Amino acid sequence: MRVVVDLTRCQGYGQCAFLAPGVFRMSRAEALMYELHADDEEREQVLRAVAACPVQAIVVDQMGTLGRPKTADAARAGGTPEDGAPARAGRIRGPKSSERVRRVVIVGASLAGLRAAATLRREGYDGSLTLIGDEPCEPYDRPPLSKQVLSGQITAGHTMLPRRGDLDAEWLRGKPATGLDLAAKQVHLSDGGHVGFDRLLIATGARARPWPNAAEGALDGVFVLRTREDAARLHERLAAGPGRVLVIGAGFTGSEIASACRDLGLRVTVVERGSAPLVGALGGVIGGIAAEMQREHGVDLRCGLTVTALEGDGDGRLRCAHLSDGSVVDVQVAVAALGAERNVEWLEGSGLAAGVWGVSCDAGCRAFDVNGVVSDDIFVAGDVARFPHPVYGYQFLALEHWGNAVNQAQVAAHNMISPAAERWPHLSLPVFWSAQFGTNIKSVGVPTFADQVAITQGSVADRRFVAAYGYRGRITAAVAFDQAMWLEFYQDLIEQAAPFPPAFGMVGGPEEMRVVPAEAPDRVSAFQGATVVVTGHNPDERRATLVHRNH
Repeated sequence: MRVVVDLTRCQGYGQCAFLAPGVFRMSRAEALMYELHADDEEREQVLRAVAACPVQAIVVDQMGTLGRPKTADAARAGGTPEDGAPARAGRIRGPKSSERVRRVVIVGASLAGLRAAATLRREGYDGSLTLIGDEPCEPYDRPPLSKQVLSGQITAGHTMLPRRGDLDAEWLRGKPATGLDLAAKQVHLSDGGHVGFDRLLIATGARARPWPNAAEGALDGVFVLRTREDAARLHERLAAGPGRVLVIGAGFTGSEIASACRDLGLRVTVVERGSAPLVGALGGVIGGIAAEMQREHGVDLRCGLTVTALEGDGDGRLRCAHLSDGSVVDVQVAVAALGAERNVEWLEGSGLAAGVWGVSCDAGCRAFDVNGVVSDDIFVAGDVARFPHPVYGYQFLALEHWGNAVNQAQVAAHNMISPAAERWPHLSLPVFWSAQFGTNIKSVGVPTFADQVAITQGSVADRRFVAAYGYRGRITAAVAFDQAMWLEFYQDLIEQAAPFPPAFGMVGGPEEMRVVPAEAPDRVSAFQGATVVVTGHNPDERRATLVHRNH
């Protein structure tokens, strides 16, 4: 059976670890680890754990399969859009009930795409449904790749997402989308084919940013981590016991890789351009605490530096790394944890507002074209989406969060088959978690959208505390180290625009609350890599065009 825990909901009560200890286990206080591919004989215990979970965060297989590629005979019998036979029509509910959606296509067959497909079926859409994915395998869960897989608790092949019933969908796996024709309403595929649609969801996600020097990146021993194949290869190399591992970048992924290396007893050096680990996500103050935690666990952490070159031996194997301070580190494995690049190249020339920032959309997940006009037929969800959030001054956010992919996909799927009056806005607050060095780090809101921070509960020395963030006198985010059960309370404060700093007494609060600058990094312009050119004179002829700088 397949199991997944929505760790954006999990608050560390540990009922699952008590009822099914062979599947769920707590690392130190709150860091939950679990077996994603549990033995079927443990099903009864797991189901008891599902029922007992106070926040209903556990999902298991329910029935059926994720979807079957249609054979030629089945396609003719079922009438796919490609062969011209009639497709079933899904009726849009509400006042516009005469309008029909016959064909829904989802490009991106990972977490967001799968959740959108399940939502469509759950809400009664019974028309044609096609999912297009560039990977040949079924959807899998990515967070465990840098945790359980690298440490050897599970294999990469056991990270498949639970099956949420028979979606009755056509799956085009291993056939990446290569283009989009808005006028013809067609998605072009790598094999030369195309798929027509009435509604399209773009959920193509992101990929790992490679090491910028291609020759150095090709050295034996240089890795990135994004796919399950990446995780399997890296685990194999780590299990072989290299003398030293170099992690380039101390964001969440880089820090989790360093944690896994220490769990395996490996020496690890982490090089971070910023002043501290996690500074890009949590700011310098909490990043400084994360730096102390890494060094306490034996990480050779070097901040304020960059790797200027990776050097190989005569056989093309990684030998050492040169740092910006002139030092040289002998390493056998290097992992470039440099962030992500959004998968938008296939949309170039399509007329959508798609670039290095992702695909721009409104709060209802409707995509913008290059003129900033929303489409009622094209929707976006997941890591690739860039959307405005009212809580954060309507600034556009692009989030690589598990919870955001799930929530946004549900909103997008609902809106695809609903009349305008019944559409939902995507207003969920971002929630992110990370398990590293035996500690569960969880955040709600956008910590970097803040100018101040204060420790409001717990003890930094014990690595069990909550930090609240404020912007212009209002709470905007909170981060918990092994105190996840408090975050729902802080989420309510953020949504109510409660004053910052909190003026009321908190359980485990300090005698005197100390408010300090959050040391959030400067925001990077979303327009890097592309320029907008406007042409025409009269309102009816004014148009915008994206000009990419790499052309």
